[in-house]
Amino acid sequence: MASTACFVIVSKNDIPIYEAEVGSAPKKEELAYQHQFILHAALDVVQDLAWTTNAMFLKSVDRFNDLVVSVYVTAGHILPML
Repeated sequence: MASTACFVIVSKNDIPIYEAEVGSAPKKEELAYQHQFILHAALDVVQDLAWTTNAMFLKSVDRFNDLVVSVYVTAGHILPML
């Protein structure tokens, strides 16, 4: 089965620094917008979890249908999100 994922690096001011669609499925613009929306919606959850836990890898912070958002929080609060 072909699948895609969206990888985004977000600065501590919630500004996207880098974005890439990764996967083997054909690129569709509507999926790219959906991935952006899901990652943006997960930022609120990530901001709350980042200050309440000592863990740097926040496994599954949000779900939408079969899509899961995973986040790693660096010491400078840069967020690589997948």
